Amino acid sequence: MTTKFDELLEQFHAYLASVDDALVREAVARIGWDMPARDLEPYALGCLRHLDRSAELAPMAAKPLVQLLARQRNDLHWGQTYSEADIGKDFIDNYGWLEMFGTRGHFANDEVAAGLLILGPGIVYPDHHHVAEEIYIPLTGRTKWRMGEGGFRTREAGEVVHHASNVNHAMRTGKEPLLALYIWRGGPLAQKSTITGNATQGQS
Repeated sequence: MTTKFDELLEQFHAYLASVDDALVREAVARIGWDMPARDLEPYALGCLRHLDRSAELAPMAAKPLVQLLARQRNDLHWGQTYSEADIGKDFIDNYGWLEMFGTRGHFANDEVAAGLLILGPGIVYPDHHHVAEEIYIPLTGRTKWRMGEGGFRTREAGEVVHHASNVNHAMRTGKEPLLALYIWRGGPLAQKSTITGNATQGQS
């Protein structure tokens, strides 16, 4: 079945194929890209207001993907893992993800899940962990990332951030939003992360 999201999947694949990193190359090579489509109802979130700025900030290699994502935003099925009770209203109003493929995405895949995460400016995604191994590639820069017992460190667009299974990690945005591509594999693909930090983590 051909869908209007086939081009988005193609751009997603094309961007990943352009990333010069051994871990990403290995992950991309193991994905079967001929995936059956799912017919999902559109579901929009407040965080989508950050996509236009994300498209401006994205590096040249990612611009075709992010610009297409911004154009199609209201046709896509966006999700949130947490509720306001879990993590607070400010976070929920500035957070969401799109699963491109996986066990609940626009394309079906039982082996690996991948998509895009949005965090608005001035947001802390507190320490959390999950069984699945995770590869992140931020498509906007200047967000601070933390892993394990280390401190926050700034990551630029295009850097590869790898979280092994059950390793705590956190993100903290500054004046700009974060849009990041993610790949989950080697664990439950729809697992709710365990939060061990709080939404003021790392703020001075």
